[in-house]
Amino acid sequence: MTRTLEQGLAEARSAQIFPERTARVPAVTRPAAPGSDRPAVTMVAALNAALADALAEDPRVLVFGEDVGTLGGVFRVTDGLAARFGEERVFDTPLAEAGIVGTAIGMAMNGLVPVVEMQFDAFAYPAFEQVTSHLAKLRNRTRGRVSLPIVVRIPYGGGIGGVEHHSDASEAYYVHTPGLRVVTPGGPADAYHLLRQSIACADPVIFLEPKLRYWSKEPVPADPGPAVDRAVVRRSGRDVTLIAYGAMVGTAMQAAEAAAADEGWDVEVVDLRSLSPFDDATVAGSVRRTGRAVVVHEAAGFGGYGAEVAARLTEQCFHYLEAPILRVTGFDIPYPPPVLERHHLPGVDRILDAIARLQWDDRA
Repeated sequence: MTRTLEQGLAEARSAQIFPERTARVPAVTRPAAPGSDRPAVTMVAALNAALADALAEDPRVLVFGEDVGTLGGVFRVTDGLAARFGEERVFDTPLAEAGIVGTAIGMAMNGLVPVVEMQFDAFAYPAFEQVTSHLAKLRNRTRGRVSLPIVVRIPYGGGIGGVEHHSDASEAYYVHTPGLRVVTPGGPADAYHLLRQSIACADPVIFLEPKLRYWSKEPVPADPGPAVDRAVVRRSGRDVTLIAYGAMVGTAMQAAEAAAADEGWDVEVVDLRSLSPFDDATVAGSVRRTGRAVVVHEAAGFGGYGAEVAARLTEQCFHYLEAPILRVTGFDIPYPPPVLERHHLPGVDRILDAIARLQWDDRA
């Protein structure tokens, strides 16, 4: 029997990925000062805090979308914000994604800073014409006279037992569009700081939130860390570079630990964070050090984001490579039924299999 979305969410909650739908977002204030004890918080709580802080600091910031007001969003990311800041600044919209983005564009043209939510990844497709034809192009069209400081929040990816239209990894559509910044956090700390930086950015930002990691926990440091367009080495290594983003950062870290324990491979993990623009210096620097690379993402492989990463690294690192750059991705199929998604999503075993194919004959 095929699982329903509710059954998938129930299983995710039992694995401590999602809480009960009626649960409230834990209270989170600004990150504590350096040296003080900071509690671990979920990505949902970190995003909620980032939105609250942006709303409190800048009266131009607005938050709107489907069910983001009284309900607090499907995943409770906006929980409590309407009550705190009022329905003029945090409000529900009709179920019309093109209208949501189009309205945000008009608001931004008149000096406001909209942060809008597309309820699920594939729900954003009706707004695609607004995003690609207007949001991405207006600044260039006006020769810089009009900027659109809009953040489009999109919960994306699988792992929650969702059916089609609820589990797409659609990053390739957005990164192919010049004029958009595309970012995705791998954990709660980065979620807070990336969202704050995105809201402060003068460019339109597609902010992809990995649903699988919504209820992962870690402390949020006060230090904002790297700039919004920089990648980060999450784990240092000397033998091979794993390149990942969003939900797959955690999977890559697990694979790196297993590779060290089981095979003695010293694996470096790079979290891209910014998909567009791409941080060539950090990523190519890592691959030049290790000589081998595997790109991991959950979207389909053919024409996927990993192909661009592999091409760029081949151009920049060819004489440093000890083996071809490999990809571990979702399969080239429409998103499968919930009962099969665990086979579709990249996991530790598939990543380890790819590392094993990286021509290790010359290793001492």
